[in-house]
Order: sequence, then structure tokens, then C-alpha cells
Amino acid sequence: MKRTELDGHGFMMSRRGVLLILVVLLLWGLNSVQAQSGDVLMLDIEGPVTPAMANYFERGIRAGETQNANAVLIQLDTPGGAIDVTLDIVQSFANADVPVIVYVAPSGAMAASAGSVITLAADAAGMAPDTIIGAASPVGGDGADLPETIKRKEMEALSATMRNLTAVRGEEATDLAVRMITEATAVNATEALDAGLIDAIADDTTDLLNQLDGLTVQVNGEEMALETAGVNQQPYDMSPLERILHAVANPIIVGILMAIGIQAIIIEISNPGGWVAGLIGIIMLGLGLYGLGQLPVNYLGLGLVVIAFVLFLAEVMATNHGALAIAGTIVLFAGLMVLFNSPGTPEFSRISIPVALSITGGTALLFLFIMGKAARAQKQKPLTGQPGMIGQTGRVRDTFEPSEENGTYAGYVFVNGELWQAQAEEPLQFGEDVVVESVNELKLKVHKKTETEGGSV
Repeated sequence: MKRTELDGHGFMMSRRGVLLILVVLLLWGLNSVQAQSGDVLMLDIEGPVTPAMANYFERGIRAGETQNANAVLIQLDTPGGAIDVTLDIVQSFANADVPVIVYVAPSGAMAASAGSVITLAADAAGMAPDTIIGAASPVGGDGADLPETIKRKEMEALSATMRNLTAVRGEEATDLAVRMITEATAVNATEALDAGLIDAIADDTTDLLNQLDGLTVQVNGEEMALETAGVNQQPYDMSPLERILHAVANPIIVGILMAIGIQAIIIEISNPGGWVAGLIGIIMLGLGLYGLGQLPVNYLGLGLVVIAFVLFLAEVMATNHGALAIAGTIVLFAGLMVLFNSPGTPEFSRISIPVALSITGGTALLFLFIMGKAARAQKQKPLTGQPGMIGQTGRVRDTFEPSEENGTYAGYVFVNGELWQAQAEEPLQFGEDVVVESVNELKLKVHKKTETEGGSV
């Protein structure tokens, strides 16, 4: 199914170590905060609407119900996000057995696009001074305008949702909410309050809770008077795992994760036998692709990014002395720009030219570093096995005597802590230093070390 967005405005390790990381990540998914009966559970979120945000809200609501909280208050600052995730959040609010309050804050924050739907889905809503709400016209998953028929269907569905959410707020509020969908209307806190779209303008959460005290709201179909004045406010934080998954819905982080991930996989391919680089690469790529799934992206750009790293890999395999790497760098920059900067893409999903250049330059420098290390390693003399013996120095352990082979002498030498049979073209005396010329099965060919030959025995 095609993913639709709401338009918005804005922004060497051991196996034991890996196991420890996985255990920590599992523990991160847990939240042990316990509120007392009568508290208000305080959630705080900033950034695009993501599945991690929806999961956070769901956990908070369940915790509020379990702990018999007076309300769950969500401080929100979002430029928007996906319709499907937004509707999941709306449904969780509607099914909650605890009052849900949304507070658009701090000053300068916004509940743009999907954020306006989330705000109006709450049982009560407030805004801080100098905040805005609205501009919720639907757009395609790549940020561009939807085809006319699909756009009309999406607008009708969202308009119906807005009418349902504002039915108890009066005609003026409903009209404004629908215009947020059909005309991308946005309003400030004062305008929203005057239209009845929200219940209060408050300087902070304490002020908001005091103003909302006694307000009658509909909670899962039943009327309830809020009891929020002077209550204890209990923070309920995102788990670290939720923070990670929410944070990766950022074009800059996605670009960095993908760059690191594919470079790590290239390291694994160019130096097979290990597993750490490959594991890191898979984790980074997985997080990067997850982040891509939360953003409006142009998949032509994704194709260019893939081509760029194919060129990097081809450089490793074919050693074209940099030609493919240069081409990969150029294609990577173009891919990042196309991936996140399609016409109509919300501001929070865009990536600037300096950032794209930084990611591309960092990737190219890392690739050059890896290639330099590989080239130096290829030039180094083997240090193990029979090839590694050549050039090594040793010491004669007995006097060399004429051998059965005419013109040669045979004896024993001590090289690298081992006693070897050796052959030389000159007689050698006990204790003399020698240099290994070649290895023939288990017999060395040596010559007396000269003053110009370095090394030590």
C-alpha cells in the first residue's frame, strides 16, 4: 500500500559484548516508572510522527490506566508524519479509559500536519503562547502532491475524522479543523482558542492542569470531570530503544547510518573471515532503512545511493585506482539530494547541501582510508608460513659440511625459534648469522649475512 504523509513545516568486539548489547537493548524497552493513584502521567515528545511515538503514547496510556492516574498529559512538538500512524494514535486515544490531554509546547512549538489531528483527538487540549496548529493537507509518501482522485479521497476521509474529533467543540471549531485539511490552514494559539479548537492557553503544564480542572470531557464514551488542579506530575519517559527508533526518523541520521553500514559491509567483504564489521553494517543498515520508512523519500534517490555503494564495492574488487570511487562519491551526493529533497517534501524531511556534502565527504575519506590500509597490507611481506621465512635471519648451529649435491654445503640453522635443515653455497661456521633465501619443503637455502643486511637473529 502506498504510504501517505501529511504535509508539515519544520526541521575487535567479542560475542559476549554483542550479547551484552542485546540484553541492554531488551532492558531499554522496559519502563519501570510507577505513578501513584491520582497523579498525572507526563509524556514529552518532539519530532516527526513515528511508530515509536505511537508505541510511547500507547505505553503511557496503559500505564495511566493501570496506575489509576487522573490523566495522561502529552507535551507535543511535531511537524507531522504518516497518516496511518496518526490514525493509530487517534484510535488509542479514543479507546483510553484515562483522560488524555495534549499540550502543544514549549513556546515556538507546533502541532503541524498530523500533529493537529493528534491534538484534536485528545479529550482536552492546550497550547503554549507563540505556538501554531494546522496545515494538515495530505501529500504522497515522497512528499509530492497526490494524484487528484487519491488526494480527494484522503481529504474526505481526514475531513470526516476532523468533524468527528471536533463535534463537541462547535461549528466554528469544526469548520477551522476541516479547513486545515482542505486548505492547509494554520492558526496560532489565540486563534485556536477563540475558535474553540483548544481549551486553554497556558504558560506551562501546571498552569494548564489548573485551568482544565473541572472541565467535563468524554472518556471512552463516558462523561468525566477532570481533577487536575494541584496534582503531582509524574514524568513518563520514552524508553531508550524508543528514543533510538524515533531519532532515526531524521534524514541526517539516516544518511550517516546508511553510509556507515554499507562501508562496514564493504570492509567485511574486502577482509572476509571476521564478523564484527558485517554485524555492525547490518545493524546500521537496518536502522537506516527503518528511518527511511518513516520519512517521505524519493526512491530514485535511494536507487542512486545503492548504485554509489556498488561503485565503491567495485573499486575494492577491481582496484581501478580511484576512478570508480570518484564516480561513487558523485553519485552518492546526487542520491542524497534526490532522496530527501523532492518537490513538496516537508521541511523536516529535507537535507541541506552542506550536510549532504559532509556525509559524502566523510564516506569518501573513510573509503580512502580503508583502501590505503588494504594497499599497504598487500605490499607487506608475508609474516607467516613458508613465504614468511624468506629474508628472515638465523644462526648456524653446527659447521656446514659438503653435501651430496656438488658445490653446496649442508647443516642446521636456528630461525624463528626453530631448528631447520639448511643448504648454502659456501661453508658456514657455528654461530655465524645467515639470511634465508628460499624454502624447499622443510629445507632452507641460506647465505651468510652481510653488513648491509638488516634484521636480528
